Amino acid sequence: MSTDDVPQDSPTPESQSGGSRAGSFPQSLIIDRNAVSGGSVHLSAPTLRWVLLAVAAGAVIASLIGLFITGFDNEAGLEAHNPGAPAQTVLDKEFGTAARGDCLSWTKQDRSDLVKVACSNKHLFEVAADVDMSKYPGVEFGTGSRFPDSLRLTELKEEHCVPAVQQYMNGRFDPRGRYVVGLMYPSPDGWKHGDRTLRCGLQFSGSTGNPLQSAGSATEHDQSKVFEAGICLGINQNLPTDPVDCAQAHAVEIIATVDLAARFPGAPPAKEEQDRFVEEECTRAATDYLGSPDAVRNKTLTLFFDYLDARSWLAGSRKLDCMIGKGADREGFAPITGSARGDILIDGQAPVPPPNSGRSTPAPLPGAAPLPPQPRPR
Repeated sequence: MSTDDVPQDSPTPESQSGGSRAGSFPQSLIIDRNAVSGGSVHLSAPTLRWVLLAVAAGAVIASLIGLFITGFDNEAGLEAHNPGAPAQTVLDKEFGTAARGDCLSWTKQDRSDLVKVACSNKHLFEVAADVDMSKYPGVEFGTGSRFPDSLRLTELKEEHCVPAVQQYMNGRFDPRGRYVVGLMYPSPDGWKHGDRTLRCGLQFSGSTGNPLQSAGSATEHDQSKVFEAGICLGINQNLPTDPVDCAQAHAVEIIATVDLAARFPGAPPAKEEQDRFVEEECTRAATDYLGSPDAVRNKTLTLFFDYLDARSWLAGSRKLDCMIGKGADREGFAPITGSARGDILIDGQAPVPPPNSGRSTPAPLPGAAPLPPQPRPR
């Protein structure tokens, strides 16, 4: 068995002059509450949301690199093989019996300890459908046929798994949300012994292509791509990656999650309405999280949040994260170490709080005479 993930959107970097710089993404904006300047700056950002999606979706190249880590051989039961390790075989019938609605998990990199678990528990893959390619006409999947390459596997996922997941989710799959369409397929060894079963499903994948844990069935809860408060998203080439310990270099820190359902119970709200509500909630959350209304400003950080487009809203997504980070002079983010609740370093330097007025007032020269009193108007 191996897994393969393809991100749903591709970034088109651009920047906007003035304020902090960030990437932009298709059909979305990040709102930047710049505490240093004291104003609200709307930044076009085509990479930030794509990168946050990549945290949930996984990168194409990374997923293709990991295509052939583990396989299952259907000969005499299911056997998990790790081609890169010494000859070891682990009998595992659970993958072979995994059906629609089952959730799977594993702890070993080669997935040789794969087990079925209750979807209410943490898991790494939720099965939406299994497809027996041996039933398809033609010679492509017949006995002795060549194992498909990564491009063909990606095509098979698009052809079979995307519609299977849409059906499994009753048409309410959020392509910009927490989950991506995943594919589990036989190893070259399994293929050689006649295994032609593809398992389509959903998974929450990291920027490296490795799946992240999720709890609860995707059919039963909000698909929003949110993290718990206190989670820090790592940084690579000035862009956010997967969750890391906040003591390590990171791009942003999650301070709260805003649920828009109570405020907007009906149709998708206009972006401007979302912005006003989420900005108020995130500003309040920043004060609660950091313990002071001036903490974001004094640490020279910026408050970021996204918005939900109509497709996400109609799929049932209702939540957004409030994040704090530091825009870099170049595209993207500056690396931060330490949680913003305590002492932090930005690019290795302690932040210097700006003057309260937002501008510097020079001190009077020693011995300078005071300014003459101004006459009062009569």
